Amino acid sequence: MVKTKCHLKKDDKVKVVAGKDNGKIGKVLKVNRKKARVLVENINIVKRHQRPSAVNRQGGIIESEAPIHWSNVMLLCNKCMKPVRISMKRLEDGKMVRFCNKCEELIDN
Repeated sequence: MVKTKCHLKKDDKVKVVAGKDNGKIGKVLKVNRKKARVLVENINIVKRHQRPSAVNRQGGIIESEAPIHWSNVMLLCNKCMKPVRISMKRLEDGKMVRFCNKCEELIDN
């Protein structure tokens, strides 16, 4: 697999725009660039059946987040609080930063 460019980073606030959790807002916990997927807090909850083991003596059904494709989420702008597309701009000091396309506000990293 080829690593692709990603507009999302860890701790970004995102809104789900497609799938069973459409409309929910969460925080990005992990970005997997090789598989083009993100793990979002309290989004795409799946149930897994665990056998009792040395680590998990009880066993049973465990709920956890599963990764979703990053095309199904959009970044939330801090100023306009809407899901937005972003653009990359180079500042005078040579640093690349993300900007909101709607309100031209700098998106904090």
